[in-house]
Amino acid sequence: MSQNIKKIVLAYSGGLDTSVILKWLQDAYQAEVVTFTADLGQGEELEPARRKAEKAGIKDIYIDDLREEFVRDYVYPMVRANAVYEGQYLLGTSIARPLISKRLVEIAHETGADAVAHGATGKGNDQVRFELGVAALDPSLKVIAPWREWDLNSRTKLIAYAEENGIEVPSDKRGEAPFSVDANLWHTSSEGKMLEDPAEEAFNEVCLRTQHPEDAPDQPEYVTIGFERGDAVSINGEAMSPATILTKLNELGAKHGIGRLDLVENRFVGMKSRGIYETPGGTILMAAHRGIEQLTLDGGAMHLKDELMPKYAKLVYNGFWFSPEREMLQAAIDHSQRHVTGEVRLKLYKGNVLVVGRSSPHSLYSLEHVTFEEDDVYDQKDAEGFIRLNALRLKLIAQRKHRLGEND
Repeated sequence: MSQNIKKIVLAYSGGLDTSVILKWLQDAYQAEVVTFTADLGQGEELEPARRKAEKAGIKDIYIDDLREEFVRDYVYPMVRANAVYEGQYLLGTSIARPLISKRLVEIAHETGADAVAHGATGKGNDQVRFELGVAALDPSLKVIAPWREWDLNSRTKLIAYAEENGIEVPSDKRGEAPFSVDANLWHTSSEGKMLEDPAEEAFNEVCLRTQHPEDAPDQPEYVTIGFERGDAVSINGEAMSPATILTKLNELGAKHGIGRLDLVENRFVGMKSRGIYETPGGTILMAAHRGIEQLTLDGGAMHLKDELMPKYAKLVYNGFWFSPEREMLQAAIDHSQRHVTGEVRLKLYKGNVLVVGRSSPHSLYSLEHVTFEEDDVYDQKDAEGFIRLNALRLKLIAQRKHRLGEND
């Protein structure tokens, strides 16, 4: 190990893995360790992480409530883009990593650390996301990834190391964990172990946040979400902060069994993996945002956004949040949201989210033009020339096929 490292900022949850990593860093690098625990709305009590860090002799302990910043500066920009990876995944783990990376770098600067460390394994996407984020913000910092360096490559070895060093091992960690969980205010994800056979149904065993749709209320519930410039600002007419809005939508979505996904996805590192995702509030919010855009976005702008979205989603998934191309796309997307203001009414029922009403002071919907009744604003004869011009190239292709004797 490098002996030039004097101080390391560790992304620390207080769980078994990062507790072992903390001690291993102290031993392997003979360096002072600073712990950083982010409150992203994962729903866990974080004070135990402080106590464990204190017990390990840590002097600088950071436990930061980042929920508002997370939703305002990371989730909301992603929602403006309607970002979905591979047609289904709402990027819950991916979108949290840039903020954690940013805060790791800030704490390194505040404490004079020359390295940061994370607990991501060498097989997943998170190692890439953390390290690309740090590289973009301060390439002079060394990034330590213990899972790529140490020889504690099994649960048995990890527990043995913990016991040798007086690290508490919860009873449910002594066997193989049934699956790995990551959570924040946007979603919960579960991967690994019992989920590694993609043929086996797993919702009932795995879902932690949402009610089973079969057990959800038999009566639908309606909710109205207000938007200003593409961002949700109210629920049922009551103004709320971004994190409060998402918290409330999570409660509603969980109650009605909304936002479950069983997905086999393509990791950036090249392999396929299966995950169970729960994004109750996010699923409602994304449906509502699409609903208000239907009224307020010009068709050309909407279709261009839809073409750009997969590229944006892939950049977020792969860890390029701080890249110039993501920032360029964000600028265009944010420009499109200037008139995305109004309200959307949604019906929640047994796992489903249905947009049932929308209104906006900036609506492009014109009843005068679209009505089936008589009107004075649209001359239907104009359609004849429109069709003739659009058909011209098709007619020329058909004529060529006829000349060449082509049947297809």
